[in-house]
Amino acid sequence: MNKKTIRDVDLKGKRVLMRVDYNVPIKEGVISDDKRIKATLPTIQYILEQGAALVLMSHLGRPAGTGYEAEFSLKPVAERLSELLGRPVKFAPDCIGAEVEALVAALQPGEILLLENVRFHKAETKNDPKISEQLAKLGEIFVNDAFGTAHRAQSSTEGVAHYLPAVAGFLMEKEVEFLSKATESPERPYVVILGGAKISDKIGVIKNLLGKADCVLIGGGMANTFLAAMGLEMGASLVEADALETAKELLAQGGDKLVLPVDAVIATEISDTAETQVVPVTAVPAGWKVLDIGPETVAKFKGILASAKTVVWNGPMGVFETAKFAEGTFAIARALAELSAITVIGGGDSASAVKKAGVASKMSHVSTGGGASLEFLEGLVLPGVAALQDK
Repeated sequence: MNKKTIRDVDLKGKRVLMRVDYNVPIKEGVISDDKRIKATLPTIQYILEQGAALVLMSHLGRPAGTGYEAEFSLKPVAERLSELLGRPVKFAPDCIGAEVEALVAALQPGEILLLENVRFHKAETKNDPKISEQLAKLGEIFVNDAFGTAHRAQSSTEGVAHYLPAVAGFLMEKEVEFLSKATESPERPYVVILGGAKISDKIGVIKNLLGKADCVLIGGGMANTFLAAMGLEMGASLVEADALETAKELLAQGGDKLVLPVDAVIATEISDTAETQVVPVTAVPAGWKVLDIGPETVAKFKGILASAKTVVWNGPMGVFETAKFAEGTFAIARALAELSAITVIGGGDSASAVKKAGVASKMSHVSTGGGASLEFLEGLVLPGVAALQDK
């Protein structure tokens, strides 16, 4: 990575302002998945070991941006972080203002303060220079370790970098290095697996990766639109009518590289009690929906993956949240776990899938950023990365 990291700056005695992505699921004050908090621990521990005081900032959920909302408070995160670190984590009632500045001024080397949700201020998401400058007052060095928000140009991700020396944390560095290697200099054969509901969400990704990958396997709802573009009847399946022309163009561009399902698990409704059938994709009956890839497709995809040296996966193969339509996604996850290849899982649903399949620890890298990893794979510049100092 050609950006400076925390290893490249002197942190001793400094006050470090660090953006983290603590957008974790919380219900009634209980965190159900603390993976994102744990992912930042190496960076936090390194900064504290260097003798710095640390101010952490994050968003949580989608508050209205008009002030405090209890359900979006980061207080439970401060408590969980304190448990994980085995040391106190102070908590600020806001992210800007005189009271917060006083708490930060009193912070000693080795101490941590977590700010309240930055999105309680609407100006933060608009990358307002006024709030960027106020946040920048809270540190002497800015560390961005929030890859999950690096695709957003906001005050806490990009704006503060205009006022403070800005470097990457270890998680940001790891994300950028794995995704860069997978897209710019992959060991070959290089296979990309794309799924999820819609082609329209991933047109840029498909176009970019068709030029780089040796093979692109398509599953999930987006495969229906490709199959419909080939003239197949898809019954009551999700098909993006306004993306059919795009699908035809991508099929022409992809040629043999683009591999589609040959069979599917179908049902008339999405439920665990639904009656299901496995049919060839050429024989989807009227009124039925394609909801997962079938066993022949799984076998075909596994055959292609067997020789892969680099695999990037973004998007599930079916409606895996419902057990009856999860087998295709989980079968691909298990197949990846058995490979000796570099396996990079784009965040979001794919990260959730490998976790549910019990194989997350067997992947080379599971991204913490769904939207950010998608934009990176598309070849777009991420504002939160671009704002960091070059080496």
